[in-house]
Amino acid sequence: MSSSPLSKKRRLSGTETKTGSHCSSSNSVRTDLSYTPANGMAKNGNDAEIDEGLYSRQLYVLGHEAMRRMQNSNVLISGMRGLGVEIAKNVILGGVKSVTVHDEGLAEWRDLSSQFYLREEDLGKNRAQVSQPRLAELNNYVPVDAYTGALTQDFLTKFQVVVLTNSTLDEQTALGDFCHSKGINFIVADTRGLFGQLFCDFGDKMTVFDTNGEQPLSAMISMITKDNPGVVTCLDEARHGFESGDYVTFTEVQGMSELNGCKPVEIKVLGPYTFSICDTSGFTDYVRGGIVSQVKMSKTIRFKSFSSSLAEPEFVMTDFGKFDHPGQLHLAFQALHVFQKKHSRLPAPWSQTDGDELLTLAKGVNSTQTGSVKVEKLDEALIKKFSFVSPGDLVPMAAFIGGQAAQEVMKAITGKFMPVRQWLYFDALECLAEEEGATLTEEQCAPRNCRYDGQIAVFGTEMQEKLAKQRYFLVGAGAIGCELLKNFAMIGLASGEGEVIVTDMDTIEKSNLNRQFLFRPSDVTKMKSDTAAAAVKQMNPSIRITSHQNRVGPETEKVYDDDFFESLDGVANALDNVDARMYMDRRCVYYRKPLLESGTLGTKGNVQVVIPFLTESYSSSQDPPEKSIPICTLKNFPNAIEHTLQWARDEFEGLFKQPPENAMQYLCDPTKFMERTVKLPGAQPAEVLEAVYKSLVTDCPRSWEDCVSWARNHWQCQYSNNIRQLLHNFSPDQVTSSGAPFWSGPKRCPHPLKFSTNNELHMDYVIAAANLYAQTYGLQGSTDRAKVIKILEEVKVPEFTPRSGVKIHVSDQELQNSNPSVDDSRLEELQGQLASTETSEFKLCPIEFEKDDDTNFHMDFIVAASNLRAENYDIPPADRHKSKLIAGKIIPAIATTTAAVVGLVGMELYKIVQGHKKIESYKNGFMNLALPFFAFSEPIAAPKHKYYEIDWTLWDRFEVTGMLPNGEEMTLKEFLAYFKNEHKLEITMLSQGVSMLYSFFMPAAKLKDRLEIPMTEIVTKVSKKKLGKHVKALVFELCCNDDTDEDVEVPYVRYTIR
Repeated sequence: MSSSPLSKKRRLSGTETKTGSHCSSSNSVRTDLSYTPANGMAKNGNDAEIDEGLYSRQLYVLGHEAMRRMQNSNVLISGMRGLGVEIAKNVILGGVKSVTVHDEGLAEWRDLSSQFYLREEDLGKNRAQVSQPRLAELNNYVPVDAYTGALTQDFLTKFQVVVLTNSTLDEQTALGDFCHSKGINFIVADTRGLFGQLFCDFGDKMTVFDTNGEQPLSAMISMITKDNPGVVTCLDEARHGFESGDYVTFTEVQGMSELNGCKPVEIKVLGPYTFSICDTSGFTDYVRGGIVSQVKMSKTIRFKSFSSSLAEPEFVMTDFGKFDHPGQLHLAFQALHVFQKKHSRLPAPWSQTDGDELLTLAKGVNSTQTGSVKVEKLDEALIKKFSFVSPGDLVPMAAFIGGQAAQEVMKAITGKFMPVRQWLYFDALECLAEEEGATLTEEQCAPRNCRYDGQIAVFGTEMQEKLAKQRYFLVGAGAIGCELLKNFAMIGLASGEGEVIVTDMDTIEKSNLNRQFLFRPSDVTKMKSDTAAAAVKQMNPSIRITSHQNRVGPETEKVYDDDFFESLDGVANALDNVDARMYMDRRCVYYRKPLLESGTLGTKGNVQVVIPFLTESYSSSQDPPEKSIPICTLKNFPNAIEHTLQWARDEFEGLFKQPPENAMQYLCDPTKFMERTVKLPGAQPAEVLEAVYKSLVTDCPRSWEDCVSWARNHWQCQYSNNIRQLLHNFSPDQVTSSGAPFWSGPKRCPHPLKFSTNNELHMDYVIAAANLYAQTYGLQGSTDRAKVIKILEEVKVPEFTPRSGVKIHVSDQELQNSNPSVDDSRLEELQGQLASTETSEFKLCPIEFEKDDDTNFHMDFIVAASNLRAENYDIPPADRHKSKLIAGKIIPAIATTTAAVVGLVGMELYKIVQGHKKIESYKNGFMNLALPFFAFSEPIAAPKHKYYEIDWTLWDRFEVTGMLPNGEEMTLKEFLAYFKNEHKLEITMLSQGVSMLYSFFMPAAKLKDRLEIPMTEIVTKVSKKKLGKHVKALVFELCCNDDTDEDVEVPYVRYTIR
């Protein structure tokens, strides 16, 4: 349920003290934290290394170069209300050189609705000073200062980025224009109730090095014409994926060698497999081969200053369904500043008088405008709603705008991704009551001097009481889970009679700390759910929260049973895999509970809301399955580093996990193991027994020297002998039946390697493989290279001669069509040899692959094994960082996206709690902060089906009570008759799970017996499983005919037994 399903248990410790401050004002404070990273890393600064253990998931989003730029940047964030602290949190987690938080104001009640680092005892204290030590704990690499003085021009020159929140228009104009003149990146962010605003100015000349954050594409070439322009055709294995305007370069082209290593060429796409390039008419004739690779080109962007852009704004659209809102809100925010300046306060919540005045001010602002900013007609209803909720302060809105603003800080520093140009407005008015013209009163929304004042200002007290009574199940306490819990605590969810139940079976790892912000270095190895629950209790002591460590699935249905689900108001998923998401989706459909579903991938994020009887469910639509690599490509014909890395992962499993597992199963119960093994298809029985015999007899090491010898011989086999055999079968100049070269297109001709103790990579492989092999047998390993070289000098490597008659499959189709024969005599021989082996002393330990521990040899082996195979096939190698991403199937992640996505989830939660009934009130959202791009749509309605004149959706079912009035349970005969009489449906097939209970083609004798048996008895008899005491009802699936004998699709049956 964390961002990584694999668990790494490693503590952080240390003594290094961070010193030096760029802020010497008497108004500033700092907490010094002592910390030495586990790898002895340097502090942030020019020569800083990057702690890959901490930043690994973020590095896959930003890259090392961008991270280095961040480590040289000082950031000022002004305004420590909810939005300011959210931005600061995300920027600090990101890993800049330093952060200074600024505020001249004191904490008040309304701040507590969104400022998660303020507590009730902090009321009356300076917000920056209180927040600073709590923010400083987020990342020991980032010094955090608090500054409480005025923002002078001299002070601002210390920073590369200045962010203003909770500021006046006069401050924004003066400081914005000053920053523009000095080349300081400038951001304004603001939230007012259900409205958000973001402005960016990154100077006259900003260079964006990567405009979209996507990995550069590459494709294999089948033809290039000599023409003006030349046309490139790619192999039709997969579409090239390029777009017109992209730049590409070429390698490995035979014939038209002028293209190899050429400067990037702009292309024009002609079709899914073709595109045109430059004039190739004067080049040499194309012969064959070649790889075309996309090149990321930098782009220079010019920003206007704040005052210029205020008068002539450019807008980023956040919701295409509200096309006119940005222009209207641009004026509304300016009118709000005028109102504040005039009255020294915000409009009162839901005050009609103040709303009318703000509308008049907005009209005045509009009348003074010239050019594109002036609107023909003000949307009076929108402006008044803006006034009504503007004193509100909501944590979901702060999270959404704060996540984006922090990403813009990173863009300004790094040039990574396309910035917001230059204004972004967002509103979530759908969160308000659905009824046309529904308004709250000033009394309902007036401040109560309580921590929810900022939220009551928008939704009133009744909504606050509803929130307090909610009972929610949160599945997962990783990155999304932490953000959700923070939002739950701040909005007062389950702060009264309700309860939040959070479950996660994972422990905290170092790599989690970069975005799972409720955890600290001292929490590493503790349970996520317990730690997260305790952390949000600190934020709001009123939240009633219970933490579990259970995996959700059929095995925990005794815990999460009918009573549990029926008591819930809703479920929020914070999961990292599709199977668990689909399981929870099925449970929510069955129990008819709302589900909040969300996910992130780097800078991309999505939110889906599932509402009973209204929307489709999460499982209603699925992404296509990931394309798997063909077996023959992996075994013999790799052409990309992904292929060699997958091969290395398969090697790891096939050497250090499966053989010890099989051997231990054999040792525990030889008879059962043999029975199971001989039933395996094809040649598998012999292969498995051969591997067990090798593990226990022929390849069983007695010493470290034996392990080194095994590793050296395995190296020889994989990187020399097998390649020589392949080249014996298919020589480098081999041609196919059509006369084309065999080694062409996706087939790269390999060459064998020659082992050398002077070759670092060869030695890396032997040391990693020998240590892993030693671990499986409980032997002591070693990393002493000199000693290993000494051992290697004594190792005997048998001579190898390629053999004729060895079958190597060229395609997966050929492999499937082959029917490997089982050598029964060899099988019997192996069984006999194993039976006579003395095995009582053995205890083998299978090794589970763990990518995040740099001391366990796992990634050492993967990197060496993959890069050696890449060298065999002349494929460019991958460094450890890239290898870990691919082999470890790591999901790139960054705190900014998580915060923004969970902000949107919070908006949907408001609607669910209020009981919104219209599908158009809800919003599914998708965002990509790198572009930046946002898309919102109403959820898809649950598809309707029909039998007779009855419409039904996935939310409907037949309710059947199993116990009859006479106190006896319904038999199968009575069940069939019930559907015939009550619903005019003839059941032709009836199943429960994978068990077939009845079918029209069942043998007559079997059917006769079964018809008189009660339903639950049939279920236990057929499934061979007892029904647990927690099971209140069973689910039956039906196939039915109507009264015209036609097949009809019908809902499932909920058969109640208790």
